[in-house]
Amino acid sequence: MRITWFGHSAFRLDFGTSVVLIDPFLDNGQFKGDKAAAVKGVTHILLTHGHFDHVGDTVAIATESGATVVADFDLAMWIGSKGVKALEPMNTGGSIPLPGFRVTMTQAFHSSAHLDENGVSVDLGDPHGLIVTPDGEDEPVVYAMGDTGIFGDMKLINELYAPTVGFVPIGDRFTMGAKTAAYACRHFFDFDLVVPCHYATMPILDQSADRFVELMDSVRGTTVKVPKIGEAFEVEG
Repeated sequence: MRITWFGHSAFRLDFGTSVVLIDPFLDNGQFKGDKAAAVKGVTHILLTHGHFDHVGDTVAIATESGATVVADFDLAMWIGSKGVKALEPMNTGGSIPLPGFRVTMTQAFHSSAHLDENGVSVDLGDPHGLIVTPDGEDEPVVYAMGDTGIFGDMKLINELYAPTVGFVPIGDRFTMGAKTAAYACRHFFDFDLVVPCHYATMPILDQSADRFVELMDSVRGTTVKVPKIGEAFEVEG
């Protein structure tokens, strides 16, 4: 699997014939690359929740590419109201098969809403984490936590789905900070690789992953990778 981080919580996964975007908020102030190249060939867009910094460019990308959008039922219906036709609505605990992989929605502790043109908050369902399980046995299982606080049932997620790669929010204020995120990774998961995210894009978030990397340094068998924004790297299953 080829993984690309575009800053904040925006990722691209390339495996088999699938090109998957997760929370494609590309206008995040960190990603300075070619947006057209970043989304080229996309087959699916997976959304953790409805906040602007996660929905991002979903409607435009899906409209232009025809990519299928996978989201919480309420969020999917809202995306559909914007003209997107290819939708796969789901909800907490459910799994759906897609060409080349399976997606499972886990719980997350956060919120999910959108401000309309009048500045009124519109509820868009619940926040979620996402488990991406490729069909190929040589590919890693990815857990994109979305925006969340820590919760004890993370241990059950590890036992049920055995993710080997984790995209973990560490920026604090709206999600786990470095200390809590490191605790979650150390005590609840058996990740081979952890990629910290959701930091440094806004002044009110923690500006570095250094503390998280330091706290994870003693965890045997787990690599923490802080990738360069927009540069792909390879991960084996």
